[in-house]
Order: sequence, then C-alpha cells, then structure tokens
Amino acid sequence: MKILQIIPAISPVYGGPSQMVRGLSAALAAQGVTVEILTTDANGDVGQAPLAVPLNCLWPEEGYGVRYFPCSPFRRYKFSGPLLWWLARHGHEYDLAHIHALFSPVSTAAAMIARWRGLPYILRPLGTLDPQDLRKKRRLKALYGQALERPNLAGAAAVHFTSTTEAATAHRYGVKTRDVVIPLGVDLPDLPARGQARQRWGIGGDRLLVLYMSRLDRKKGIELLLTALERAMAAGLPIHFVLAGSNSQDPGYEAELAAKIAGSVLADCTTIAGFVAGADKLALLRDADLFVLPSYYENFGIAVAEAMAAGMPVVISEGVDLWPAVAQAEAGWVMPPEVEALTETLLVALQDPAERQRRGQNALNLVRSQYSWGAIAAQLRQTYGELAR
Repeated sequence: MKILQIIPAISPVYGGPSQMVRGLSAALAAQGVTVEILTTDANGDVGQAPLAVPLNCLWPEEGYGVRYFPCSPFRRYKFSGPLLWWLARHGHEYDLAHIHALFSPVSTAAAMIARWRGLPYILRPLGTLDPQDLRKKRRLKALYGQALERPNLAGAAAVHFTSTTEAATAHRYGVKTRDVVIPLGVDLPDLPARGQARQRWGIGGDRLLVLYMSRLDRKKGIELLLTALERAMAAGLPIHFVLAGSNSQDPGYEAELAAKIAGSVLADCTTIAGFVAGADKLALLRDADLFVLPSYYENFGIAVAEAMAAGMPVVISEGVDLWPAVAQAEAGWVMPPEVEALTETLLVALQDPAERQRRGQNALNLVRSQYSWGAIAAQLRQTYGELAR
C-alpha cells in the first residue's frame, strides 16, 4: 500500500501538529506501509530562511521518504506550485492521500487535484473546523469554506478527527462526512539526568518548576495562567515559571506576553525560553514539576501527550480535547479555563508532591496504553486499507 501524507510544512517551528506527521510516517513504515510526505521548505513567516533541504526529490527518513518543494509565490501561506504540479502528474501512482490542514491553500488545492485524478483522500482538519476557530476572519473563512472546503469535505473518503469532542463540534458546511476518530501518538522519550534544565536556565532546586511548552497563541489561555501564577505566588508558593514556545505568525503576541511578565511579580521568577527542541526540550520535560495548558479550545493537545510521556502530571482545561482521558486516568487535573479554577488547581497540585508523583505515573501509563505510535499506526493502516478499496 502506497500512501501520501500531504502537509503545508513540517519544520519544527510549526509545533506538534506538523511534527506528528513524521512520527506517524515512521510508525506506518515499520508496519510495512510505503509512505511519502509531500511538503514545502517553509520555515517560519516572511523573512525567515527556508529549510536547507533538497528540493523536488525523494529524501529518505526513518523508513519513509519526504519530498520538499519550494514555497512560491506566496511563502507566507506556504503555497507551492511545484508541489501541486508534481501531485497532478504522480498522484495516480498512490493508493490514498492523507491531507493535513484545511484553510491552507496548498492543502485545499491538493484535495481538488486528488479528486480530479481519482485519488481517494482523508482530510485531517487540525482543529480548523472548530466553531471558535472559524470566528477568526469569519467572513473570509465563510466564503473560503463554502466555495473550496465544502466540496473537499464532500469528496473526501473520510475526515480524520483526533478526538470525539473534535468530531462532535466540527462544522461541516452541511456536508455529511464519514468520520474516523483516531488520536495522535507520541514517542516515549529517553530523558536525560535530572537537573540539566535547572542548571541551563539557573533555576534553583528549591523552586517548583511550572512549565508551559506549546505555541504562543491567544487561544491557549496564557494570560489566565500568568494571573493564576501571580496569585499562587502571593499564597507563598516558591514557583519558577518557564514559558517555552513561539509564534512566527504573530510575533507581536510574544512581545505582549514578555511585557506583561516584565511588569508583574513574575519578572524575577520566569524564564522565557522561546522555541525549544532537542536536548533543551527533553531537559525541561525531565525537570518540570507540573505542565500547564489552559486553552480555551484545543483539538487533541499533542504537547499534553508529550508531557505525559515524560511521566509529568498535567493541568489542563476542559477546552483541551484530551481532558476526558486525563480525568478518567487521573493523569493530572482538569478545570474550566477560568482564573479562579486554575488558581485553585495550581495550589492543590503544587502543594502535594506525592499526588503529583502518582498522577505522573498514571500519565505515563495512559500514553503507553492509548497513545503509542504502534497502536495508532495499526488503526490507521486498517482504515487506509478500507478506504483505498
């Protein structure tokens, strides 16, 4: 079985939703599926240098291949005419395409070409069909959705949601779709020895390290977290906060957050780490006492799964679609995305190290049982076979 994974970009700067395609492709390849990723060399917003990768050829990775194409002429929107031209000429050679992201010109056009070439395809919306997300640029998305994404949804062999919550709330423009609900997976990391992150950023061993590690986006509830941390500090808790993440498409928001922190009691006990990856990321996952993501809405929440894979208890809002699994497994604490509820939850979690340890072990067990790449690749392989036929 030959599968195409089509996604606008897989540079690490775009975070978990892009990176998961690599993990998925490697897991599928390990089960005997031939997988190729079609993507662009995008590496951030305008002004950023593109990825230094070979273009217009098959580049081998961990059992799968990647074909990178140049962004042109609209780099900001990760559009690639050469990618679409290649797909039009070669799409018929594959059994199925798995297209990631809606409202992205290259993904939208790829679905149109797949229909034209008779290539069955699955759409993964990446949360873009959430009613709250559709309120952003509402008029433009309404026109774009009706004119372009509605026929793409109607022509899809299936729509891939990563949680039942995402599937239940997704707007489909009146189209009846075949839905498959399969979560994302994470790798169990090889964590370094404790203390490396604290040494790297000068964080005392007597401080409770609270970690936010995700894209810096206004929907993530970061301001709620800052206020809750201020109140927790006022209650006497020795907190050190690490804000790890970036957003190349909204650098102004990063500056707003930095200014807010600089003007608060958090200034002397906050590390703004920026985008982290590799050894720095693993060190933070190893040393943090608590991971927090109080998003207003979040399809799946791959950063949460990564934290749990490191054996860390999590504090998440009911806006994160993973919350039912976290609550049932007691892998952390769940609350509504409100300052009072978040403050109370932080006070409870940070004052009970034994309970954090218990819930951290539950988190690791949850990932092993439900979010391993092997199990998820097996589900998708079966789904691919059914849809390709």
